[in-house]
Amino acid sequence: MSKSGSKVQEAKLELYRKKGKIHAKAASGRFNTLRWAVVWFTQIIFYGTCWLSWDTTGVTRQAVLFDIAHEKFYVFGVVLWPQDALLLAIVLILAATALFFVTAMAGRLFCGFACPQTVYTSIFTWIEAKLEGDHLARLKLDQGPMSARKLAIKSIKHGLWFLFAAWTAITFVGYFTPIRELLPTIPTWSVGPWEGFWLIFYCAFTYAQAGLAREAVCQHMCPYSRFQGVMFDPSTKNVTYDAKRGEPRNIGRHDSKAGDCIDCGICVQVCPTGIDIRDGLQYQCINCGLCIDACNQVMTKIGAPIGLIRFMSEKEVAGAVQPKGLTQRPRVAIYASLLAVFFMLGAWTLADRSLLLVDVLRDRGSLHRETAEGNIENAYTVKLMNLAEAPRNFIVTVSGLPGLAIVGEQEFAVAPGSIRPVSMTVAMPDSGEVRGIQPIYFHIAAKDAPDMAVQEKTSFILP
Repeated sequence: MSKSGSKVQEAKLELYRKKGKIHAKAASGRFNTLRWAVVWFTQIIFYGTCWLSWDTTGVTRQAVLFDIAHEKFYVFGVVLWPQDALLLAIVLILAATALFFVTAMAGRLFCGFACPQTVYTSIFTWIEAKLEGDHLARLKLDQGPMSARKLAIKSIKHGLWFLFAAWTAITFVGYFTPIRELLPTIPTWSVGPWEGFWLIFYCAFTYAQAGLAREAVCQHMCPYSRFQGVMFDPSTKNVTYDAKRGEPRNIGRHDSKAGDCIDCGICVQVCPTGIDIRDGLQYQCINCGLCIDACNQVMTKIGAPIGLIRFMSEKEVAGAVQPKGLTQRPRVAIYASLLAVFFMLGAWTLADRSLLLVDVLRDRGSLHRETAEGNIENAYTVKLMNLAEAPRNFIVTVSGLPGLAIVGEQEFAVAPGSIRPVSMTVAMPDSGEVRGIQPIYFHIAAKDAPDMAVQEKTSFILP
């Protein structure tokens, strides 16, 4: 490469590193293919799941719906209530632990492939590339003076960005308000105040983060990039430049003692955060692997082995043997153990959750009543909560004292997903053998499902 050509290349690299918005060069290869596969997979789930329906006892509802107004979360056949907050906590702990585990194994792999910022930035960049051309054409257009052509292209691009961000916001809100009910209200803007707020906020947020901020989020705004290092160990694999093989850089490929790196700068040009991986591991690196794809293509063209840039650990860089198994990596073993423990705890909690909740409240207004027949009565309010998606008839009985019984009706119908408070009177003969406050038990069971039963302890007051 001539000196003039080298200077031009150097100027381009400085431009990519330091000036304005980064216009990354398009890359092709297995990591780029994998990234787009993750984009398709996650977005099909996100945009498609809210349109799925679920039939429950003849009533069709949205399969996944977070109905905050009625304090119910529908996830296909499972209905979660506020009483199931432990399950939500376990899910969040599982997600965090899985992120730590992946980070300990392969650095910021989540950031490079599945992070929403990465996914939506990829989509917005694809729209931009289709309208403005490759990275150099986009760079030239940005630096050029305003013209009718530039104004038209930029207007169409931002219009498409806005439409995509708006549909993303509608989909997001559609998980909290049934999307088939939400859509007809948007043209006339007859949405509720909270729906309107989140539609505007999420649309603006997506547009700004994926279209305008882009790499600045990973470079300056994301807290994860700052503390990820504490989750690494010497065996964590990250995208790494093999300096032993690549240095000194062989620009002209004439020096037999030079390394394999020809200083083409392609690895910098394809980087979505604009870093030079040859400078070592940097917190801005999101482990997307695009520099690996680009470098492998260059190595193939010059007849050198691929893998000059690859996923490597500190031990591999130092020439040490990579440990095998979890026993030699305590950090990874702890994360894996926590994953297993919380997964089993979540599965057990979900399997053991009762679809019947009962709350027994004794009437504090009167301690007890004595009837003409010589019985002692206590009044109670029993709240029957049917968490199932089908109506249930519940039979209530009492025990704990001789002759104890419920006065009046003992069978009660409760609608699906509802709470029914029931006033009850419990009586027993006054034999004089028992006095004071005594423990008793309410037994509640579904008539058509005896295994759906609950026992609640309360007190019975005698003279």
